[in-house]
Amino acid sequence: MDTIMQIIQTINDFLWGWPMIIMLLGTHIFLTIRLKCPQRKIFKAIKLSVQKDKNSDGDVSQFGALATSLAATIGTGNIIGVATAISLGGPGAVLWCWLTGVFGIATKYSEGLLAIKYRVKNEEGKMIGGPMYALERGLGMKWLAVIFCIFTAIAAFGIGNAVQANAISENISMVFSGICDRSTSSLITGFIMAALVGFVIIGGVKSIATWCTKLVPFMAIFYVLGCIIILIINHSYVGQAIELICKEAFSLKAMGGGATGTVLMMAARYGIARGLFSNESGMGSAPIVAAAAQTRNPVRQALVSSTGTFWDTVVICAITGIVVVTSIIAYPEISQSDGGMLTKKAFGMIPYIGTPILTFGIITFAFSTILGWSYYGERAVEYLGKKRSVVFYRVIWVLMVFAGSTMSLDFVWSISDMMNALMAIPNLIALLLLSGVIAKDTQHYLWNGHIEDKE
Repeated sequence: MDTIMQIIQTINDFLWGWPMIIMLLGTHIFLTIRLKCPQRKIFKAIKLSVQKDKNSDGDVSQFGALATSLAATIGTGNIIGVATAISLGGPGAVLWCWLTGVFGIATKYSEGLLAIKYRVKNEEGKMIGGPMYALERGLGMKWLAVIFCIFTAIAAFGIGNAVQANAISENISMVFSGICDRSTSSLITGFIMAALVGFVIIGGVKSIATWCTKLVPFMAIFYVLGCIIILIINHSYVGQAIELICKEAFSLKAMGGGATGTVLMMAARYGIARGLFSNESGMGSAPIVAAAAQTRNPVRQALVSSTGTFWDTVVICAITGIVVVTSIIAYPEISQSDGGMLTKKAFGMIPYIGTPILTFGIITFAFSTILGWSYYGERAVEYLGKKRSVVFYRVIWVLMVFAGSTMSLDFVWSISDMMNALMAIPNLIALLLLSGVIAKDTQHYLWNGHIEDKE
């Protein structure tokens, strides 16, 4: 097992190193240029995201699809992950993470467009789509579509299920540490979570979207308010923190503490990697649920989908980063070697309610991620097999929630990281080879003013 873990870790170090960073960030920049910077329409996109397109094909509202996507995207990585990037790459990582989100808006836009462009109706009359259908119907690469779905179905059990369930279990066990031991708390938590997840996902995408529509805005606002309180407490350090972030993002001085490379290189590496992993632009997951949206043309949903990256990285990751950096400046005795501890110390500055806010944020973010990724996994399995395979997948999904709450996840983490990287590759191929189709529709609907037209 140790040998297998070492092999997987070596593969992950390669996949999530510079090759993946270059592929994803390069795609973000390429699509931004080719599509004439759709980021300019972000406020139009936000407005569309809260409107209903009732007389259009689809199973859920545009906001319902967005909420489900955000549920899967906004996870513990937005809280702990940003602090980890800062601990490894310094304060400058925050700016690189933010820039990755800004450029990633174009990629998330493109994924949403292709999802609607190539979606189909299944045997039950429901709209389904995603990278697998873009690969099959747009490029004739069904074999690559199958590979994408295999990677997606496996990755979902890790990053979208067991890892999140474990995060919830650990936080709840800390809250009730004086009442029961870790193993008992994990069993109880696992059972309750499995029951709740099963109750929600049995209703399919409409049920998942309904719950995510209610949960996502509440949890995001609650968490952001906590961040704002910390910034008010540290208000005298906000300007200094922003200056430090910008300065170290482009600093050519050598790293200290025995690390090799410049501050700029380390900040870019960890900031970009965290931004890419956090907002999932280019991963191919979000367009799976975007395909179920009620929308009259592909560009409308493309714009709505793009707001997912805006909220996830440009807003939530950025504000988390500023909170952590102001806390480091205000309390230099805080150790920067542990991302999780950095975050806990930052929220601990809020008297009485700081730790509960952080705990609540981690629990709700993780639970919503489980719901969102369950739909991604289901659609991947449906593409690979019969409808009854989805029912079997749901049963395994619920059981995995329970298992993830009670077991060590080092191996699961490693496998899911590898699958996440591998599922991105077919999706990037689809985006790049179909960029002409994306550009054509964008020109017609967005830049030529036909955004209200039906497809």
